[in-house]
Amino acid sequence: MFGIDWTKVDWQQPPVLARQELRDLKKGIDGSFREFSRTNGEWLEALFEPLLFFLKWFQDLLIATPWPLMLAMVLGAVTAFLFIGYLDMWEDTMATLAIVSIATALCILIGIPIGILMARNSKVEKSILPILDIMQTIPSFVYLIPVVMLLGIGKVPGLIAVMIYAMPPIVRLTNLGIRLVDKDTLEAADAFGADPQQKLFEVQIPLALPNIFAGVNQTIMMALSMVVIAAMIGVPGLGVPVLRAVSNQYLALGLMNGLAIVAIAIIFDRVSQSYGNRLQKHRGGGTND
Repeated sequence: MFGIDWTKVDWQQPPVLARQELRDLKKGIDGSFREFSRTNGEWLEALFEPLLFFLKWFQDLLIATPWPLMLAMVLGAVTAFLFIGYLDMWEDTMATLAIVSIATALCILIGIPIGILMARNSKVEKSILPILDIMQTIPSFVYLIPVVMLLGIGKVPGLIAVMIYAMPPIVRLTNLGIRLVDKDTLEAADAFGADPQQKLFEVQIPLALPNIFAGVNQTIMMALSMVVIAAMIGVPGLGVPVLRAVSNQYLALGLMNGLAIVAIAIIFDRVSQSYGNRLQKHRGGGTND
């Protein structure tokens, strides 16, 4: 390894020779690493290019957001959470935030690639659109039946049910946003020698971000709207006391937990809308609201 025959190393040799062996080891490690970098550097760089793109985009977005707007959003969220904590609904709210956050993240991770695939292939779009129509129109109680039969009662079937209901908007709006990118812009990218991957990550997705962000917003809202229904199959959160209030006609209990759900929805909605509007202004297509 590294050009050194370790069986021939005399470990009792003087310190000067031992230091020479150590220097040879270091040179061997450095040489091997440089060779690995030269051989694999390009594809490793391409592998992490999407991560770098999203990191730069999010950094630019935060920098472009005026500090009074950011402060107002933070104060509004703090006020809402103080209200929730004062009314002793903290644990249920955190359980709801957990299920909604995980469901939204999974919908984004799965839905955006599907939307991109639909935008790049009309046959795929035609085959997936009927599935999205079914997911959006079929009553949620109907697909709860096979989910519960397969997985029983608990958090996992509830998470799957929320994802089925909440995923269509992000898929549809990602597809729509990419398809709405101006053809002249794509022709200009072709003229500059951009390959399909570069056009996707450096032209189409940046220009489609306002639509994609609108899809994220709608996915969050639809996930929150499933909180009460998901509580019927054992998902903890604010939906459980709401169901209990309905069953026992506890108006105050249902009203307080319903308002907590509304507070979470307002926080998510205002934050996502603010970022969406900021993106539109940054791209030159937004309003001055």
